[in-house]
Amino acid sequence: MKRLIHSLRELAHYPSVIIGLVIIATLVGLALYAVIKIPYSEAVRLWRGGPEVWGETPRLAAPAWYNYFSKIKQSETFVLDSRDPEASSKTAEILSPDSQYTTIRYTFDYPYDTFPLELTIYFQAKYREKTPHASLTWLTPDGREIRLGQLSVRTDEVYRLSLDDRLTRRLKGVPAHQGLFADPNSATLAPLKGTYVLQIGVSLFEEDSDVDARLVSYGQLYGLAGTDHRRRDLTVPLLWGIPIALAFGLLAAVGTTLSTMFIAAFGVWFSGWVDQLIQRITEVNMILPFLPILIMVGTFQSRSIAVMLGWVVLLSIFGSAIKNYRAIFMQIREAPYVEAAKAYGAGNVRIIVRYLIPRIIPIMLPSLVSAIPAYVFLEASLAVLGLGDPVLPTWGKVINEAYANGALHNGQYYWVLEPAILLMVAGLAFAMVGFALDRIFNPRLRGL
Repeated sequence: MKRLIHSLRELAHYPSVIIGLVIIATLVGLALYAVIKIPYSEAVRLWRGGPEVWGETPRLAAPAWYNYFSKIKQSETFVLDSRDPEASSKTAEILSPDSQYTTIRYTFDYPYDTFPLELTIYFQAKYREKTPHASLTWLTPDGREIRLGQLSVRTDEVYRLSLDDRLTRRLKGVPAHQGLFADPNSATLAPLKGTYVLQIGVSLFEEDSDVDARLVSYGQLYGLAGTDHRRRDLTVPLLWGIPIALAFGLLAAVGTTLSTMFIAAFGVWFSGWVDQLIQRITEVNMILPFLPILIMVGTFQSRSIAVMLGWVVLLSIFGSAIKNYRAIFMQIREAPYVEAAKAYGAGNVRIIVRYLIPRIIPIMLPSLVSAIPAYVFLEASLAVLGLGDPVLPTWGKVINEAYANGALHNGQYYWVLEPAILLMVAGLAFAMVGFALDRIFNPRLRGL
């Protein structure tokens, strides 16, 4: 044990280990943040949600940080809610005991070089019988006033300006999300930068009735990670992919390594038919096609990540590592202290647990750490092949859907690169730590 502690202290002399541990600690911190900030049920709801969940996010929008690397400042998504006093002003004028006139006024800056993708106003009305009536006016930075139209506001009313044909005709055939921001003095269709005002006047015909509204400008950019074809914020699967990947890789690596080590130790100590049976099972398992079996499991049995994890561990236990451990255990079995323990009457289990296995832990640790990224990539590979858990948001699932929807052909590189980079970073971190451990514990590599 003292030798193990001394060897672990040597890790501080390897800069690659420090970098790897910092990356791993960062990933663990992000995993904890994801689990706490977005509980499992909420993550599943967001991942499987439709328009009712992601109605206020744009479709196929790149991350907002794109603007830091581009000369052209693309439009970003923003939401202005009448219930937020910082986003709008709301005043009411009482006309009679049963009627009033409410004015909602949004004032916002538009500093972008491109037009938004959509413009939508979501109304929420409270009334009993008489439907409120709204009139909308748009004020541009150069002083123009554009009448958008009038409509009756039901309980949950959605007014999509870009789909209003009458408004499009008033804007000379230009869709509203472009025509309302267009510079009239520009030779080409270009946005006019400056401060815009949207004014909504609402006539209420009943006591205690009220109307609130949200203006959503769907930009070409959104959030930290962008969105996919279903308007889902990719931050959710990227964050939740971290605990899923780390848990799968760690459980598979620990389960496989410990099981393999114990089986090899029992086979060597009891020898005879026990050892022969283990070796024959190992040799048969080594020639079985690993990935095709997992594909069959995902196709005919279940794509649950727990089922896949069980099969991965089961198929990996009787692998080539058993023969490596067996060769080492056969040398340890002949050691004098093992013979002494046997002579003093120590039981078989005690000898295996207290005298054989501890001697192999320094050799086992590097292989265990190095196996974690292999299983992380395996889980992602299964998801890319369409065999990922249909419920959980994972990195491989994001890549699979990006590929299925032609992300690379359509120039949506962020959709593929973000999960791919996270996979590579996670694999690199564990690989750096694993290689350093191998160099410390392997006598042949200590001088390199």
